[in-house]
Amino acid sequence: MTGSSTLLATGAIVAYIDGGARGNPGPAGYGVRIERPDGTLIEEFGDSIGVATNNVAEYRGLVAALEYAAARGCTGVTIRSDSLLLVRQMLGEYRVKHPGLRPLHQTAKALVSRFKRVSFEHVGRALNAHADRLANAAMDGAART
Repeated sequence: MTGSSTLLATGAIVAYIDGGARGNPGPAGYGVRIERPDGTLIEEFGDSIGVATNNVAEYRGLVAALEYAAARGCTGVTIRSDSLLLVRQMLGEYRVKHPGLRPLHQTAKALVSRFKRVSFEHVGRALNAHADRLANAAMDGAART
């Protein structure tokens, strides 16, 4: 991965995240695009996660983005996702009912507590096209990591 950890440590990042599964459950993966608040690309990555549901893949993308930011000393993160379920669960507006999502939600909440500021924004698919592209590449086994 590239990007300047010195620059990141002094501020915030924007992370576009997406996850998907072919078959749901099926071959799954996630994609993450990290940008500066002005939209400048810092990093893109994704990963294949085996057989999972699309919601599990969305959460794996969230955890990967938060781990990326924590490892680089970021003070704040804006998460943008086209998953309304994930956004509302992370905002506490929806309960996490599915037992397979609970551990991932707890991991994400623990990571969120490491930052001064984290916000969650639901965006339309058109605004999440880069993360979607990365998630699809991961599902196809061709993700850049």
